[in-house]
Amino acid sequence: MRYEHTDRKGFWIGFLDFFTAGIFLLIWMKKGLQEEFEEVLGKKLQPYWKAYLLGIPDFFIYTLVWMARVSEDLREKALELGIEGKLTSFKHMFLWNTVGLPLAGPAVATWRFFDTLNKVERELNRREEEKKGSSV
Repeated sequence: MRYEHTDRKGFWIGFLDFFTAGIFLLIWMKKGLQEEFEEVLGKKLQPYWKAYLLGIPDFFIYTLVWMARVSEDLREKALELGIEGKLTSFKHMFLWNTVGLPLAGPAVATWRFFDTLNKVERELNRREEEKKGSSV
């Protein structure tokens, strides 16, 4: 599979998501981002909308833990692919969203998350191109 969106601006995604109380990401997940996560990670994930609904009674802690787990899986995938540098993680996602700077914390966490996703998808695209090139 070729990944088309390898330059997502995570800071603005996080910023918009914060100000819409998670509705922005909820809609975006429904439009295919959930399936993309599953494809990249190679496993089925609990639907984000369920994590969102389960998070309402506990002020979205459940939703945050869901996202932090996906962040850790994404970090592991990046390391598996040999990607170096700053990567997302459970700790990074959780701490920036809970004790990070007001308003900017969620944006910073989401920026790192999508930066890591972009790197993973670019690497997967590169490997796919290499495969095609060697089979010709």
